[in-house]
Amino acid sequence: MLFALLDEHDPAIEEQLRAANASLAGIHAEVKRALGTGEGRIWEGILLTPRVRKIIALAGEQAGDREIEPIDLFEAIRNEGGGTAAAILQLRNSPAPDR
Repeated sequence: MLFALLDEHDPAIEEQLRAANASLAGIHAEVKRALGTGEGRIWEGILLTPRVRKIIALAGEQAGDREIEPIDLFEAIRNEGGGTAAAILQLRNSPAPDR
């Protein structure tokens, strides 16, 4: 789901990434590597796993009475905290280690 959200180039998501000093291209590449997709592979849809259903429910709670927007899904992925996508986003949002 994160891979698809990043492909949309939603301004609110891109702003969240900039605020976290995260590179859209870097996160996109990291998600692609984690998924093991080849350069020419295109995904037609998103598999509805229990985690994806939970993320959609969280996004719906966040959206309230309005329609779910991409930023709601993005925030739900981060807030749910499980899975590869959340781990990639958490690594990008943690402070750099002292050297």
